[in-house]
Amino acid sequence: MSAETPAPSPARKPLLSLDEALARLLSAVQPLGETETLSTFDALGRVLATEVRSQLDVPPHDNSAMDGYALRLADLPADQSTEGTVLPVSQRVPAGSVPEALQPGTAARIFTGAPVPAGADAVQMQEHCEAIPGEGLGSVRVLDRPDAGAAIRRRGEDVQAGSVVLAAGHRLDPAALGLAATVGAASLTVARRVRVALFSTGDELAMPGEPLKPGAIYNSNRFTLRGLLQQLGCEVQDLGIVPDTLDATRAALRAAAASADLILTSGGVSVGEEDHLRPAVQAEGQLDLWQMAIKPGKPLAFGAVRRPGQEGRQAWFIGLPGNPVSSFVTFLLAVRPVILRLQGAADLAPKAYLLRADFNWPRADKRREFLRARLTPQGGLELFANQGSGVLSSAVWGDGLVDVAPGTPIQAGDTVRFLPFSALQ
Repeated sequence: MSAETPAPSPARKPLLSLDEALARLLSAVQPLGETETLSTFDALGRVLATEVRSQLDVPPHDNSAMDGYALRLADLPADQSTEGTVLPVSQRVPAGSVPEALQPGTAARIFTGAPVPAGADAVQMQEHCEAIPGEGLGSVRVLDRPDAGAAIRRRGEDVQAGSVVLAAGHRLDPAALGLAATVGAASLTVARRVRVALFSTGDELAMPGEPLKPGAIYNSNRFTLRGLLQQLGCEVQDLGIVPDTLDATRAALRAAAASADLILTSGGVSVGEEDHLRPAVQAEGQLDLWQMAIKPGKPLAFGAVRRPGQEGRQAWFIGLPGNPVSSFVTFLLAVRPVILRLQGAADLAPKAYLLRADFNWPRADKRREFLRARLTPQGGLELFANQGSGVLSSAVWGDGLVDVAPGTPIQAGDTVRFLPFSALQ
């Protein structure tokens, strides 16, 4: 090759689809496998490590679904007259009591949740009855004949003894905690919290409350990412802002790897002379730089950092883009599934909904796009006006992301795939 002929540029790696990137990430990491036992009161947001099996029927006995009168249909004529049927009240049954069998030709005053007396085959709500004062508990005029089984919750109709009510891998929300309590589970065995070390690099970064020097910006990613990690139940080790030097960055990585399962950063993983994160990770472990075919986002770094003094052990490393919306969206799409995987969660993919677009998006991109949108009162979706990767206000304004396939323009009225933020956090 002559001196005048320039050396050929290295071929660029093809962009990875989001699905390909996720497959690589999730095949690399495995559930931590470490558990702890917590009071059910304290298990919100945690992932079950062992199933919850009911030892009892729920409800444990037939009970009344409302306030009214328990009765025998045999004591009511098939063709109820306009005057109704008068029955003496033989007992009063509040919740928590143990009733006697219902005497033929009588009714029992009963309250919501109370056991239904043996022999009763319906409960008539009190609005369809008239109480008649008299000796003892008085009588009741039943104005309408109820259907058989009316207002009776049957034993075991919710949960049957021996059944699994919550499977291992279930991420516990308030309803799940209530269900665990319903079957008497006072404590739950859950995966331990994922330990995540978080830090930022960049001498241009300042913290809110500090004077903003010329050329500086406030560090929003630190707050966004820390909040997202906390919502996922992680134990966050916040290492702050690391000075822009190779030695300081390497020292931060070693400190993080000593106890963290995952190290998470934003920005600084490029080939620029002032970007020290990339060579620091390569010196302390291993690193792959990926270009994902998504917008906003695209750059993603994945690797591992050796744990000092622990031969063969390592902490995973993920480096996110630096632009605020790119960092936010890439976390939701790529980091969230990794953390759920480490926790042993069963469901890693967010629930998507098909909704009507109340907007036009004619400029289709060759990458898969995730547009910030919110629900309209008419049940459709509208877009934030500025979809730039630095416009973090779009993530506050919006309800979620419209998932647009590569090269797909959108016209108002089209059906689009929508990922609510509530399903991504």
